Amino acid sequence: MLFIMASSFFTDMRNPHYNLIENIDIWHKGKVVVMSDFHMGAGARDDLIYNGKFLADILERYYFKNNWTLALNGDIEELQRYSLVNIRAQWPNLYRVFNLFHDEYRLYKTLGNHDESLLFEKDYPYPLYNAIKIDTGFIPIYIYHGHQSSKMYTHYNDLLQLSIRYLLKPLGIRNVSGRSPRRRFYVEKQAYDFSLKYNCISIIGHTHRVLFESLGRFEYIKYEIERLCRDYPSAAKTEREHIASEVANLRVEMGKLKRSERRGILRDSLYGDEVPVPCIFNSGCAIGKHGVYAIELDCETISLAYWFIEGKQMKFINRGWYKVEPFEDTQYRRSVLNSDRLDYVNAKIALLGTQEKHH
Repeated sequence: MLFIMASSFFTDMRNPHYNLIENIDIWHKGKVVVMSDFHMGAGARDDLIYNGKFLADILERYYFKNNWTLALNGDIEELQRYSLVNIRAQWPNLYRVFNLFHDEYRLYKTLGNHDESLLFEKDYPYPLYNAIKIDTGFIPIYIYHGHQSSKMYTHYNDLLQLSIRYLLKPLGIRNVSGRSPRRRFYVEKQAYDFSLKYNCISIIGHTHRVLFESLGRFEYIKYEIERLCRDYPSAAKTEREHIASEVANLRVEMGKLKRSERRGILRDSLYGDEVPVPCIFNSGCAIGKHGVYAIELDCETISLAYWFIEGKQMKFINRGWYKVEPFEDTQYRRSVLNSDRLDYVNAKIALLGTQEKHH
C-alpha cells in the first residue's frame, strides 16, 4: 500500500488511542472540507478571538447543514499555551459544532505540533489520526499537518512547548508556528517532494500560508499580471483603466510579499524555474483578521474557498473579478478563489511530475 510504503515520512506515535491513517472514499459521492490551525486558546490573548464565532457559524450553517465531512488538519487546540480544560471552557459553542459532525461520523482530526498532547487526554471524545487518505477515483489525496518533516517538531516538541507556555505566552507574543520563511519553505518542499515521489496530492497546514496547486499568493500575482497584460491591448478604454489600476495594485502587493517572505534570500520560486507540479495544497489558518480559508473537495473538483465578514476582507477581493456570494441574512461572504477538476490536476501531476523526477 502506498501509505505504508511512505509511512516513514510521518511520526509513529504508537498510542492505542491513535491511528496512523484513516480512509475516506468520495469517489461516488461525498464532500470534504479541510481546515487547519485554529489555535483555540483561552483568555484575551487567544489567537482565535477574531474569528471564533464566525468560524462556528459557517461550520454549522453552511458545511454541516449541506452534508460536508469536516477534516480538521492539526493545531486545532493551542495546547502549547493552554490546558484543554480552559480551552473547552472558552469555546463551548465550537465544540458543540464539532459534536454535530462527530455524531454523524463526519468529523476527522489529524494532529499538529501544537495539539500533539491530545494523545494523552484520556477523555478526549474524537478519534485522532496522523493523516487522512481521500480516495477520489483519480488520484489519492493525503491530508496531514506538515510538521512531520521537521526534526525540531518531531523530536523536541516538548521543549518547544515549555518555551512557548512559560516564555512567549507571558510576553504576549502571538502564535508564529511555521512562519519563518526558511522553515515554511522547507516544510512545503518536503510535502512537494513526497507528493512527487508517490504520485499523490498533499493537503497540509502548519505554515499558515495558503497554497493552491503548489502556488501561493506571490506566484498567483505573477500569473495574474501576465494575464492582464495579455488582455490589455484588446480591452476597451474603461477596461484598460481598470487593468492598469489592478496591475499597479498587484505590483505593490507583490513588493510587500517579497519583503515579508524574504525572497531576496530564498529562491524566487520554491520549486525552481520549472512549471510547478500542482500536487500540494494548504488551507492556511483561521486566526487572521481578514477571514478564513478552506480547501473543498468533492468527487470531481478541488477548490479554495475564502470566507470573510463584509468590510474586513482582503483588499484584492474588492479589486478583482472574484464572485462574492452573500450568506443567508448575515454579513458573512464566501468567494471561491480557485477551483479545478481533479482529473485535470491528476493529468498535470502525471505529465509534469514525471519530468520533475527525471531531472
